[in-house]
Amino acid sequence: MSSERVNTANGATYPVQTPFGADNTTQAMGVTAPQGEAPLVREALSSVVSRETLRSPGVPEVSFVAPQAEAGRRHKTDAGWPKPARCRVLTVANQKGGVGKTTTTVNLAASLAMNGLRVLVVDLDPQGNASTALSVEHRGDIPSVYQMLVEDMPLAEVVKEVPEMPGLYCAPATIDLAGAEIELVSLVARESRLKRALMAYDAMELDYILIDCPPSLGLLTVNALVAGDEVLIPIQCEYYALEGLGQLIRNVDLVRAHLNPNLEVTTILLTMYDARTRLASQVAGEVRSHFGDVVLRTVIPRSVRVSEAPSYGQSVMTYDPGSSGALAYKDAAREMAFRGAQKTTA
Repeated sequence: MSSERVNTANGATYPVQTPFGADNTTQAMGVTAPQGEAPLVREALSSVVSRETLRSPGVPEVSFVAPQAEAGRRHKTDAGWPKPARCRVLTVANQKGGVGKTTTTVNLAASLAMNGLRVLVVDLDPQGNASTALSVEHRGDIPSVYQMLVEDMPLAEVVKEVPEMPGLYCAPATIDLAGAEIELVSLVARESRLKRALMAYDAMELDYILIDCPPSLGLLTVNALVAGDEVLIPIQCEYYALEGLGQLIRNVDLVRAHLNPNLEVTTILLTMYDARTRLASQVAGEVRSHFGDVVLRTVIPRSVRVSEAPSYGQSVMTYDPGSSGALAYKDAAREMAFRGAQKTTA
C-alpha cells in the first residue's frame, strides 16, 4: 500500500491509501479506473484496432474513443459527411441472434441522419424491435412491411417519418410478418418481392437504405439479400458468433450466383467488445486476419446506455450522445460513409 495526501475544502489534509501498482486514476474504496483509461485496456484496443488494419487513403482515422476524451468536443458539429453517388442499399444480416443487428441498424441510421444524410430503415424482423427503437407505431392494424411483401402494398404507403429525427424514415414491421415466410412460398418471384417494392419506391432523395433482417436464413433474409447491393455483418466478439459466419457467407455466395450478381459483403462491424477479456481480442484478431479491410476499424464496446435506449423509444445517439456506445456508433457510421464515398468515386 502507498499513501498520498488530499486537500479538503477547509484546507485540511488526510491520507488516502492506494494499492501498490494501481493506476493514478484509481479511486479510494477499490473503484477501478474507467474503461479506456487503464494501460491494459489501451494496449488491448491498440493491438486490435490500430495495428491489425492499415489505414486506407482518403478515410479519416477512426477508433474507439473513451467518453472522457470526447466529452470536450462532442458538441462541435462535424463537417458534412459525403453523400454517395447513388442510394446505397445495405442488408444488415447475421443468422445468429443477439449479435446487435437491430441495434447496429438503428444507431448507424440515426447517426447518418444526424449528419445530413437521408436514411430509410426497413424493419424485416417480425419482432419489430427496430420500429420500437425508432418510436414508430407497429401495431397489427397499421400498414407494414407485411402488406408490402404479401399484398403488394406500395412501400410509399408503409414508410413513416421517425419523430424528432429529420431525414430518417422507417418501414415498420408487425407480428403479422411472422407468417410471411409461409405465405411467400406460394407467391410468384417470392425471393425478389422486396427488391421490386424498393425499385418502385422513389428513392431519389435517399442516401441510404438499411434493411434489418431477422435472425434466420429464411425467405425474409433472402428477400433482403436480393434487394441489397451490400451486406453489413455485425459480429459479436465471442466464439459462438463465428460459428454461423461461414454459413452466412455461403448463402451470400448462393444469392450472388443465382439471384443478385451485384451483392457483396462490404462491411463487417465488431460489436459488444469487452476489453477486459482476452477472448474479445482474439475474436477480433481472427476476423480481421480473415476479412481484412472489410472490417471497420471502429469496434462497438459493451454499453449499458445502448441497451437502455430502446426502452425510451430512442437510439443511443439521442438518448446519451456522450456515452461510449454512441461515440463508437458515430465513428462507425462516419467510417462507413467515407468508405462508401471513396468507393463510388473510384
